[in-house]
Amino acid sequence: MAGNNNLNSAKSARKDEFYTQLTDIEKELKHYRQHFRGKTVLCNCDDPFESNFFKYFVLNFNRLGLKKLLATCYTGSPIANRQLSLFDVLGTAEGTENRPYKAVVTTVYDKTGDGGVDMLDVAELFKTGENELTELEGDGDFRSPECLALLAEADIVVTNPPFSLFREYVSTLMEHEKSFIIIGSLNAVSYKEIFPLLMNNRIWLGYNNGDMAFTVPDDYEPRETRYWQDENGQKWRSMGNIAWFTNLDIKKRHEEMILVRRYSPDEYLKYVNYNAIEVTKASDIPCDYAGQMGVPITFMDKYNPDQFEIIGISRELVRTISEDVKKNGAYPQIGRFYLNIGETKYKKVYERLVIRNKHPETPREGKINAD
Repeated sequence: MAGNNNLNSAKSARKDEFYTQLTDIEKELKHYRQHFRGKTVLCNCDDPFESNFFKYFVLNFNRLGLKKLLATCYTGSPIANRQLSLFDVLGTAEGTENRPYKAVVTTVYDKTGDGGVDMLDVAELFKTGENELTELEGDGDFRSPECLALLAEADIVVTNPPFSLFREYVSTLMEHEKSFIIIGSLNAVSYKEIFPLLMNNRIWLGYNNGDMAFTVPDDYEPRETRYWQDENGQKWRSMGNIAWFTNLDIKKRHEEMILVRRYSPDEYLKYVNYNAIEVTKASDIPCDYAGQMGVPITFMDKYNPDQFEIIGISRELVRTISEDVKKNGAYPQIGRFYLNIGETKYKKVYERLVIRNKHPETPREGKINAD
């Protein structure tokens, strides 16, 4: 049950809210259209009049064939009332617009009669009661009873949850066995709560992972890098490690990675503290190596479960450090692989996934490539 802890975490979450551009949403969701027909979609971290997720689904409601669209937001949305005022739609007293509320959309059409469907039509449909827009009783936290009731009603959840609550957000979705398409940091691949889901093929990455720019609230503190303001004074923040996470089956997940490199012990060093070879880039995975390989977490963007098996992650596979590495390694650390770089000196390697090629090509004569 949601209480003070949830309210406090909701307030904290608003400090790391990043608002997704409509073009990025369109670019990703075009690959999932077949999943939406006849379904109820929930955007449970989204101010209905400001969220581009809500805008995408409400303006494409008929084309996608949705049954229902639900949206909720936290109390005190930092971006409320920029595009359409809640005061105008609900007739609430001025100063109360930032309260949490929910939107329930079951019909979308040209209400204003201007020949097209836009957010003004959506507002009119709320005003006339053909769709429902009401205040929530609680704080809008996705774990509150009323928000969990909406989650139970939904078929697919699509949103950009607060990054600070990503672990708990995914846990809530998995607990309630919901289909989803959400945005998070690629670093989440290595989270102890998230990695087992990826390894066991319960969730996977979507299509457009990598660099992405977001708008941020007016009170966002400026940064020296990856931050700017546009000509309208809107603040922006970009990040290079963004990923879409989903458990809906997509074509990309079954595309075989083309491997062109061949194994050579001179080119692929073996870790001194784990029986696997180091592969610095996913594109360098050898086509003919049958043993275990350490690859960067960015490999998840190319992962095909029919082609590869995920064995584990370095932080879980290496639980001790030898005295030799302690003495001669740079910053000895449990949970990291080390390479021998000569003269008994050891180089620490960044977090690695350990994988195995399920169908390696036959190695060339004389090349024994796995112990």
